This record gives sequence, C-alpha cells and structure tokens, in this order.
Amino acid sequence: MDVGLAAVFALTQVFVAYRIERSWGGGAWWFGCAAGTVVCVIALLRRGRPARAAAAGLAVAAVAVLTARLAHLPAEPGPAMALALAVLTGSAVRTLPWRRAGAVAAGGLAVAVLAFVSSIAHATVAELYGLAWLAATGLGLGARLLHARRRAATERVRRDERLRLARELHDVVAHHVTSVVLQTQAARLVARRSPDRVDACLAGIEAAGSDALAGARRVVGLLRDDTPSPEPAAHTPAADRLGELVRRFTGPPVRLHLPEGEPGWPPEVAATVHRIVQESLTNVSRHAPRARAVSVTVTEDHDTITVEVTDDAPPAPARRLRLGGAGAGAGGGPRGGGYGLIGMRERLDALGGTLTAGPRPGNAGWAVRATLPVPGRRRR
Repeated sequence: MDVGLAAVFALTQVFVAYRIERSWGGGAWWFGCAAGTVVCVIALLRRGRPARAAAAGLAVAAVAVLTARLAHLPAEPGPAMALALAVLTGSAVRTLPWRRAGAVAAGGLAVAVLAFVSSIAHATVAELYGLAWLAATGLGLGARLLHARRRAATERVRRDERLRLARELHDVVAHHVTSVVLQTQAARLVARRSPDRVDACLAGIEAAGSDALAGARRVVGLLRDDTPSPEPAAHTPAADRLGELVRRFTGPPVRLHLPEGEPGWPPEVAATVHRIVQESLTNVSRHAPRARAVSVTVTEDHDTITVEVTDDAPPAPARRLRLGGAGAGAGGGPRGGGYGLIGMRERLDALGGTLTAGPRPGNAGWAVRATLPVPGRRRR
C-alpha cells in the first residue's frame, strides 16, 4: 500500500512542478516541491508514530504556507502536500486516542484556515486542502467507529460464549457433584447401620460420577470444537429427561406433573426447562435438608410454558441469604453463595422468559417459578 501511495505522491509532485514551471517560470516550483516531498516522506514513515508524524507534517505545512506568502511563491499547501496531510490526519483520527486524534484534526483545520487567510488571491488552493482535510477526518472517524463497533461485537460474542460455558460448568458441577456428596454422606451412615446396602449406595455414587464425567466431556467438546454440541435434551424426549432427573434425585420425594402427551418443544426450550428443574432440585438438596416433599409442575398455556418447583421446608436463614433477592431481580451471585439463579435467569432472558424465587405464602417452603414463551409450538 505504501508503495502505491509513494507512486501517487511522486506523480503528483512531477505534475504540479510542471504546471508551476509553465505558469510561474523562474524556478518557482522548487520550494513547493521540496516542502511537499518532506511532508510526503513523513506520511510514508507514519506507521508506529502517527501522532508525531502528524504533528511534524502539520508544522512543515504551516511553515510552508507562511514562507510562500512572504516570498510571493505559489500558494501552499500544494496538491501533493495536501494529499500527504490528509493521509496523516486520517491515520491519526483512526488510530490515536480521542484527545490526541482531536488535537491532530484541530491542527489540520488550523492549517486550512491559515492557508485560506494567506492566499486569498488563490483561494482555490486552500479550498482544495480544506476538502482533503474534511474527507480525511470523516473517513478516519468512520473507520474508527466501524472498528469500535466490530470490537464491541467481538467482545459481546466472547462474553456470551463465556457465560454459556459458565452455565454448563455450573450445571455439571453443582448438580452432579452435589449428588455425589449427598450419596457419599448417606453411604457412610448406611455402612454403620446396614452394611448390606452399601453396594447400592456405591452404585448410585458411581452413576452420579459417570453423569458428571459425561457432562464435563461435553463442556470440553464445546471448548475444543467450533460447532457447539447440542443440549442433552435435544436427543431425548423432554418428558423422559425430566422423569429421569426426578428419578435420580437423592433428596426428598418428588412429585412430577407434566402436560399430557409428549410436548413438541424446541431443543433450546426443552434444555432450559430441564436446567431450571435441575438447578431447583440441587438447591433443595443443598439448602432445604428438612424438606419432606418437592413438587415439580410444568404446564402449557397456548404458547407459554410455566415451570414451578416448590418444597415444604421450614424457613432457614442460610437459604434466605442464598436466594432471597431472586424474586426482586438480584438473581443471586458470589456474595449470595452461588451462580445458580444467575444461570437460570440468563437462560430465560435469552428466550424472553421470567424468573421468580422466594418463600411460599405463610412461610410454607420455597418456590421457584419460571415462564418462557415457546415459538412455533407444536404438539405430537
């Protein structure tokens, strides 16, 4: 690119020198040619130092304008110098921080004003440079804004991908590892009271560990492959997935209520419903040890799904700290003890749904309620 720009500078210089010699004579071309060459060289060497290059070019141009005025030489900046100054200004506006870019643009405008005042009799020269400055500033600003927009889009994509992976990791770790821990604790009690039942407890721990390993492998696949792996609910009917989830729950008994028939939910909707129930049951295991029963209800009303998970555990201060702000929009977080509600809320926000969580009326347990639309719902 710089080779082509150098060729344009050279051809412009030769043409301008030829025209000045024809019209002015007497070697009047040499000053403008020398000053223009200096600015053109600065423009070609601008990379890595755009601010210094722009300042040097504008300084040479200002001196050339004043000298041409005092020595009664052809008005400056000439076409080659104006082109070089436009390159310097546009490059600075595109790459420099806002304040320095604005200073360079203001310097270019000052040179334009100085050229117009110094060459009123030859205002065309100043007008041509003014147009070049305006075009360079506009193009530099447009390229800067386009780059900022692309960078923001890239950062947004990266953030969304990080959040998606964080949700997957949380779902794998929080649910399956919680199950392993609880079953291990139960196995220790069983080993003391009923040694003959230890094998069944160990089998449950092995199954939960296998599920955790499969989930971890799927997350690793997301990291290593450009093509996202499908959600687990995409391959198995939604009702079967929820039934299996409830069947393998190691906490209090769970009553599952589903719509009649197999719902024809899109994969992303089925996966979100599955994750909501999974995280809610995990929270029951971790924060409601005194719960005696859990109810999972999934209902459909036209194009809306409602998922409600309730338990009958008495109020617990630790649990109130963990989930107390969810209904108001806090969504949990590191200070509240975890990222479960954050992940659920992000999944629902992506689909245009809502989430509330809090004590049931009369402090009779806890309820998590999620609603989400189902685009193009079909029943089979």
